[in-house]
Amino acid sequence: MRVLIAEDEQRLAEAIARGLRREGMAVDVAPDGTDALVKARVVRYDVLVLDRDLPGLHGDDVCRTVRGERPETGILMLTAAGALEDLVEGLSMGADDYLPKPFRFAELVARIHALARRSTPSRPPVLEHGDIELDPARRLVSRDGGAVDLTRKEFGVLEVLMGAEGATVSAEELLERVWDEHTDPFTNVVRMTIMTLRRKLGDPPVVETVIGVGYRMS
Repeated sequence: MRVLIAEDEQRLAEAIARGLRREGMAVDVAPDGTDALVKARVVRYDVLVLDRDLPGLHGDDVCRTVRGERPETGILMLTAAGALEDLVEGLSMGADDYLPKPFRFAELVARIHALARRSTPSRPPVLEHGDIELDPARRLVSRDGGAVDLTRKEFGVLEVLMGAEGATVSAEELLERVWDEHTDPFTNVVRMTIMTLRRKLGDPPVVETVIGVGYRMS
C-alpha cells in the first residue's frame, strides 16, 4: 500500500510515517499543501492522510482537487477540531473519513486499511492463488497450509501481483506501489525482491517474468 502523509507538524508526520512503515506500507511525507498536491498528481496513492490546516495550499483545497483528479485515492482528513460541523464539512469536500487529533495510532491504521479496501470493493479480504493464501490485514502468507516468512517488501510485491489476478504488472508499477519516493528509479531492487520471493515461495514457481513487460502470477 502506498500512502501520502500531508502534515506540517514534522515530528507528528515522521512518527506516523515510521509507524506505517512498520506496518509494511510505503509512505511519503508532504510538509505543506502545495507539495502534497504535486505528489498526489505524480503518484497513484492508495490513501492520502491529510491534515486540514496545512500551510501553503489549504487542506480543503487539496482535498477537493485530489477527489476530482484522483477519485480512486482514499482521503482520511486529520484535524484538531472534533466538532460535528467540522466532520460534516470535511466529508462534504470529498474526504472519505475524518479523524480528530489526538488519535490512537491503531485506529489510524485500521481506518487506512478500511479506505484501501473501499477503493477495491471487489477484492476479497484474503487473496488466493492456487495453494497460496495472503491475508493483508494480518500480514500472513501461506502455501499449501505452511507459513511463508516474507519481508515487508516481498509481502507488498506478492500482494500487488495476487491482486492483479493474473494480469502483468510492470516493474515500474511495483516500484511505485511498494517502495517510497526515496527509492532510486533505476535500481534493480524489484528484480532482486522477485528473486527472493520466488525462492521463499518454493516449487512449483508461481511468479512468471513476462520479458520486456513485467511480472505476473502463473
